[in-house]
Parts: sequence; structure tokens; C-alpha cells
Amino acid sequence: MSTVETELRPTEQELVERWRSEELQRAGYPQELAERLAMRADVDLHRALDLVRDGCAPQLAADILL
Repeated sequence: MSTVETELRPTEQELVERWRSEELQRAGYPQELAERLAMRADVDLHRALDLVRDGCAPQLAADILL
């Protein structure tokens, strides 16, 4: 595998963050906020999803989680 191919392949962490961001967006978080939360390992994804699904506004949920 060439150096270029290695540099273009996303890391496992990047793949996980992308998946977390997609899940957050699917639950109703705006893209920018979802990406910010997805990068934070200390943010519990299930809690983030539950807050919005239980009626909490995404920004307020992010304020609670952060």
C-alpha cells in the first residue's frame, strides 16, 4: 500500500466519529453541533440521543452534555 493510500484511508476513530455524527443528525441535531458532540469521547451517545428523543432541544441537550 502506498503512502498516499494510507493517508486517504480514514482512521478507526474518524469512522466512529462519523458514525456518531450521523446518528446525532438522524436524531435531530444540526450537522455542526452533531460533529462537535461526535468528536467528544466523554459525551454519552445514548444519553445525547435520549435527551432529544424525549423532547429536549438539541442546543439545550448539548449544553447539558458538555
